[in-house]
Amino acid sequence: MTSASDRRAPVEAGPAMLEVRSAVRGFLAATAEVRDAPLVVACSGGADSLALAAATAHCARKQELRVRARVVDHGLQDGSAEVAARAADQLARLGFADVAVLAARVTGPGGPEAAARRARYAELDRARPAGAAVLLGHTLDDQAETVLLGLGRGSGARSIAGMRPWDRPWARPLLGVSRDTTVRACAEAGLRPWQDPHNGESRFTRVRLRTEVLPLLEDVLQGGVASALARTARQLREDADALDEVAATVRAQVERGAELDAAALAAHPPAVRRRVLRGWLLERGVAELSDAHLRAADALAGAWRGQGPRALPGGFVLRRAHGRLQVERGGRGTAGPVSGG
Repeated sequence: MTSASDRRAPVEAGPAMLEVRSAVRGFLAATAEVRDAPLVVACSGGADSLALAAATAHCARKQELRVRARVVDHGLQDGSAEVAARAADQLARLGFADVAVLAARVTGPGGPEAAARRARYAELDRARPAGAAVLLGHTLDDQAETVLLGLGRGSGARSIAGMRPWDRPWARPLLGVSRDTTVRACAEAGLRPWQDPHNGESRFTRVRLRTEVLPLLEDVLQGGVASALARTARQLREDADALDEVAATVRAQVERGAELDAAALAAHPPAVRRRVLRGWLLERGVAELSDAHLRAADALAGAWRGQGPRALPGGFVLRRAHGRLQVERGGRGTAGPVSGG
């Protein structure tokens, strides 16, 4: 078992670090599945993840938790290996006995932000021990930015609900802690966080949200916007979870082997129907479902007027036959447009 050892002389924590520690301690107390698992702290060397690492090391010493630290080097900037090495050194001085640097290969579609995120998550997931939870340094400000992105893209309640504190294997203890607090916590603890130059480049959407949109909203609405957005996300998650439970019950009632009873499904509200359809279609390999796809699929149950089959991503087709919804692989010319009704 690997545990955090006390390599630094104890110092009295300031108010910001105490807030970060309290967030980590409260998260662990409320999430037994994480507390009882091996823990991996992901650290970029920035203020958020470095403050998280310091607080987790403190809690690990107090509670005798199994904890490791991992630094991901994306290799996107000159000197990234040196940045990763400095982060690893600070983690070792915080008391982590097991520290490693992971080299991520950033490729694929979606721009550099999305590609780097995919590569980071994939590398952390690959390197974690079986059953381990990975602690990430996302803060209240990150949550507010995520909600704004969801609003701007019209992605629906699931997107506006933001990041979950616990979304196996990803744990986010600091979603109620501001970015300013993590910066002050590092200063109080004598830690030297890395300033990512990409955080100042306006070509990245999140940077513009952080430096332009949120400050303007805070000014116009006289403060408290980030907290309000994070609070909205939490409320929507609770609502979405309740609807998902209802949808699971409904699905059990309307599922007929590999098919769905369209008439029985039509008796339920649209929000429930679309949740049933989304889960059912995903299990059958239909990925990247948009709102338009789900509404077109729902029309075969809730707005049935004899329309033909609907095309879905991945070459799938959804059709209604003998009162049942069926998914199959489609060929050229077998299905109508997504938006058809």
